[in-house]
Formats: sequence, structure tokens, C-alpha cells
Amino acid sequence: MQLQEILYSQGFGTRRVCAGLVQQGWVQLYGTDATEPPVPCTDALQEVNPEGLRLRVQGVDWEYHAKAYVMLHKPAGTECSQKPSAYPSIYTLLPAPLRQRPCKGGLQGVQAVGRLDQDTTGLLLLSDDGQFIHRLSSPKKHVPKVYRVQLKHAIAPAQVQQLLAGVVLDDDPRPVQAAACDVLAPTTIDLTLTQGKYHQVKRMVAAVGNRVEGLHRWRMGALALPAEMAPGQWRWLTPADLALLVAV
Repeated sequence: MQLQEILYSQGFGTRRVCAGLVQQGWVQLYGTDATEPPVPCTDALQEVNPEGLRLRVQGVDWEYHAKAYVMLHKPAGTECSQKPSAYPSIYTLLPAPLRQRPCKGGLQGVQAVGRLDQDTTGLLLLSDDGQFIHRLSSPKKHVPKVYRVQLKHAIAPAQVQQLLAGVVLDDDPRPVQAAACDVLAPTTIDLTLTQGKYHQVKRMVAAVGNRVEGLHRWRMGALALPAEMAPGQWRWLTPADLALLVAV
């Protein structure tokens, strides 16, 4: 695979821009020995094996990924939109190559697997793999998503039973149910959903006579948000992470 094609596929710009980066000496390649410094390249048409490739582009190290699969710890006060209306976009937390990766269908960059409200925090997955996004976000796939919910009032056993039995929301006559509701403290529950309706957790809690004061998604499928990841941080999904999602 030509070096300029590799750079283009990773989101470093158009093919012309990528060729220019190489010709101007801004691209270096690492060898198989991780202790060796990267070697400068000046031939944009150089054939390179992309598997396991590590590059340094304009001083920043980058690993080749045929498809991008990343997790982000979404902070409060951000929107899951590339054209936000009132709050900063979560996409500004990602490096430029992830936002610029070429995709089919006129899209550009990684896309969020579902959305979280601007005041909701926690685990958000992003990818440029359409099938991956569809499998994890489609309500027909029943992928469980677990939310840590802080309530205004202590939850009553009858409210827990209502959430599990199903409540009716104003835009759908069919009841929506929580797959699980674990009471951690009088005003703290873990609510597991397999759907993704608009403001679903807040509306379900309101329907049983309570109110959400804080909302944090900490798990999707069998994949949990790492405790060491601070709000605003992102990282690539590992093969082990992907295996947890595939197992759903």
C-alpha cells in the first residue's frame, strides 16, 4: 500500500496533502524494533505494509488502524453532534485524524454509536465501521446499556417494579421496560436498558414519580468504562474490548 494512501486512510488529509507531508519530511516510519527511532521518508509512493505500522506525522505518533474503534469518556456540557447548537461538540475532544478519516456515503470521520444528552456523562463509543455502529445501536439487537442514575427522591419498591414492568411514554403507546434495576442506595440506581429512545431514562423515571438529578452511562454490553479514564479522555478499543462487545 502506498504511503500516501495509508496517510489518507488514517485521516491526515487529501491524497495531495498527504503526499506533501511526505515530501516535506513530516512523515517517519518506525521499524519492528520499538527501541529504534523512526526513519524519515520522502517518497509518497513508497510501498509499505500497513499491518502493525507505526508512524510519526508532524511529530505525533500514530498507529495504523484499518477501521477506527474508540471509546470516549463523555464529560457533561458537551453535545454528541458535529454541529452542536448550544454546547461544545464531543468531536472536538478527538484528534484531527479521527475527525477527518474518509468514509463511505459522504460522511467524514468517526461517528458516535448512539447519543448521550448534553448533561449525561460516561461511556461513548465511536467508529467509522457502519456495521459495527448499527449492531450496537439498533434496538433490534438488544445491546444492554447500564446507567448510574442519581435520583431526587429515595426510590420506592413500587417504583422499581414499575420500571421493570414497563411504563408508557408520551410518544409511544407501547410500554418500555428496564431490563434490570439495581438499587445501590436510596437515591442511586443502576438502570439497564436495551432501547435508545429520546431522554429515555429521564422520562421513565419521571413516569414513576421521581426525577433524575445525575446520569452516567458506565457500561455497554460487557464493556465497562475504565475507572482510570478521566472525563474528556479517549483511547482505542483493544481486541479484548471488541471481544466483549462481539459477545453481546
